[in-house]
This record gives sequence, C-alpha cells and structure tokens, in this order.
Amino acid sequence: MGLSHAQTAKAFSFVALGDLPYGPPESAYAPYLRLIERINQAGAAFSVHLGDIKSGASECSDQLFTDQLAHFQRFTGAVVYTPGDNEWTDCHRASNGAYNPLERLAAIRHRFFVPGRSLGAAPRQLENQSNLMPPYALYVENQRWRFEDVLFATLHIVGSNNNLEARDQAAAREFFERDAANVAWIKDSFEQAAKEQARAIVFAFHADVFDSRSPWEDFPGWSGFRRTISETLLPLASKWAKPVLVVHGDSHKFRIDQPFVLAEKPLKNVTRLIVPGASDVRAVRVLITPETGFLFELISP
Repeated sequence: MGLSHAQTAKAFSFVALGDLPYGPPESAYAPYLRLIERINQAGAAFSVHLGDIKSGASECSDQLFTDQLAHFQRFTGAVVYTPGDNEWTDCHRASNGAYNPLERLAAIRHRFFVPGRSLGAAPRQLENQSNLMPPYALYVENQRWRFEDVLFATLHIVGSNNNLEARDQAAAREFFERDAANVAWIKDSFEQAAKEQARAIVFAFHADVFDSRSPWEDFPGWSGFRRTISETLLPLASKWAKPVLVVHGDSHKFRIDQPFVLAEKPLKNVTRLIVPGASDVRAVRVLITPETGFLFELISP
C-alpha cells in the first residue's frame, strides 16, 4: 500500500512581505535591504512580495521601478511579486508624478514579469494566466506554482477598493476586465488543486478586502472585492474543505485570524495572514507542516 499525501508531504517554509519599501530612498532603502538579507538567511523555499513597492506619496517613476527590480534580484532565492495599488492606480496624483495609471500598469507588466519564471537570483518556474487561459492573455501577473503538495496562486487584487472607480470609464473598464480574470484564475486554481490532490492552497494578493465593508455586509454592492472573494473564493474554499491561507498586505498591521463568513457561518478552513509594512519593516516566515498546518514567525532586519 502506498503512503498517503499526509505521510509523504514534507514541512517547508516561505516568506511573505509587502508594502515595502515606503519613503525616500535615503531613509527607506537601507532597512529594506537589511530585511532582504535576513530573509536570505531564513532558509525558506521562496518569498512572496504582496505589492506596494512604494508609498502612496512617492513618484511612480521609471527609476523607482528600476530600483525595486534591483531589490528583488537581491533575494538569493526566488521571489514572486504581485502588484499593489501604490505602483499604478494611485499614480495619477500630483505627488506621484501625475502619470496615467494604465500606462504605469503596462510598464509594471513589462518590467517585472517574465512568463514562466519568478524574480530573484534563483527564479522558480511558474505558470501564468496569460499563457494558460487565452481569453486573459494580458494577465501575466496572475501566477501559480506548487511546492510539496501545496498550490500557490497570486491574484491581482489591490487596495483602494480594487480600483473600482465609477467616475472614470477607463478605470471602470479595467476593473471589470481584471475582476473577470481573477475570478477565472481562482476557479481554475481550485480545479487544479482538486485534480492534483493538493493538501492546501495559498492565495496571495495586495488588498485588505474588508476595507469596503459596511455595518451590515462584509462585501456590499459597492465593494471591489465582492465577486472575487465573496462570490467566488469563499464558496469554493467551503466546498473544497481543505486548508486555505489568504495572505495580503495593505493594512500594514501584522495579524492572523479567521474572519471569513459564508451564509452567516465562519469558514474554519480559511486562515488570513496580514503582513506588516510601511513603517513596520518586517516580514513573516510561514511554516507549513502536514501535522499542524500553518505556523507564523516574524522576521526583523
């Protein structure tokens, strides 16, 4: 008789970080580089950066993108990056250089994403939605990979209500198209996890999806996260029943909880991790074990 997945699976760890570095280069880069060095010493399988590679008040310049790409290459292992709102949706602000957000999004896709592999000095092989799903050929940033029977997937879901902006037709069109791509990627990821008999799924994205909640609903009609999270990810997670870890940034406060509810019942198989960020320059090492599930450890520079 062959061994079960639980018996053959091995414990491993990955590092999650986001909303870093914030502030001018002369003050923000040094502690961020020290954090990267600590991450390099942690012995994790790979790292995931959850977006916001700059603060909301700094310029969205090509030079900043060049700097952050160089920072990613300082990771001695693989690092997977998913965009945040600060590096494209907020770039119309005068303090950000009054850029066209869609032009900045195109620049991010061009500079930071190579189909089939991650960033970092020792990149991992990845799957990209742009290659696997022709109707969503634009979404190279939606990535997926497997490690020790765990499926990982990034989703392009950002803060600022996921850029759902009814007053701007171009922004609204971009939101609905990206929202459809994210829904398709979530569904396909659960299907792949079932086919491969994965023991857990980890979804990584930028936004704190409760930012648009109301006193009556977690995901009201105006929420930019309703379709992806409330109507897609949570029902599929409930049906799948195995452990799901949702990792995001945006709020800058380290937290581990189980806040998701479906049909007024808590989803006990879905755990949320919010990583530190902004002035709190730390990362989180996540240990995944067959016996105990998820364990979390903070990494400081």
